Formats: sequence, structure tokens, C-alpha cells
Amino acid sequence: MSTVSRPGGGSGEGAPVAFEATLVRWPGPGGWVFAPVPDEYAPPTAGPFGRVPVTATVDARTWSTSVWRDRTAGWLLAVPARIRAGKDHGDVVSVAIEIDHARL
Repeated sequence: MSTVSRPGGGSGEGAPVAFEATLVRWPGPGGWVFAPVPDEYAPPTAGPFGRVPVTATVDARTWSTSVWRDRTAGWLLAVPARIRAGKDHGDVVSVAIEIDHARL
């Protein structure tokens, strides 16, 4: 389950959003780990290949990446091991994302 808030009460497309998410490991060998993005704070549309570039912060670690729209799982933020710092499937993380309009 995710808890969602807009930092500073912001609103509007592309405004930063912050939420807590439970990490999910995709099944299979070498499966990626994702933080699901709640639909109400996901980008309004998907770009090429179903992705939207964002600046993401997970547990105070920030990097440039993208969120992806999966047909069954919804919007997902892939969280690499270097960012997770030992956290994995089932762990709760603090997430903030902002659409990176310069990379659209």
C-alpha cells in the first residue's frame, strides 16, 4: 500500500510528488525491483516505449531515470541496487518523483 502526498501542497502536471511505496521484485532470474507509482500521481500520458523521464529520489538518494507504464502493474519506478542500499521486495521506501521536461 502507498501513502501519497504532494510536497509543499504543490499541484499540476509535472509538479513533484512524494509517497511511500512497498518495493516489488519482478519474478525471474535477475528480476528488477520496482516502486509502484500510485495512479493519481503518475504522469498523465506515457511517452515513447511507455516511459516518462523523471528525477527520482528514494530514501534521500537522487538520480535521473524514467517511470514506465506496465499494462498490468501500472506505473513503475525501477530502483537499482545502488539506490536501494540493501532494501528489497517487501521493504517500504520514501519516494519523490518529478517529470524531467528537459528530457521529454
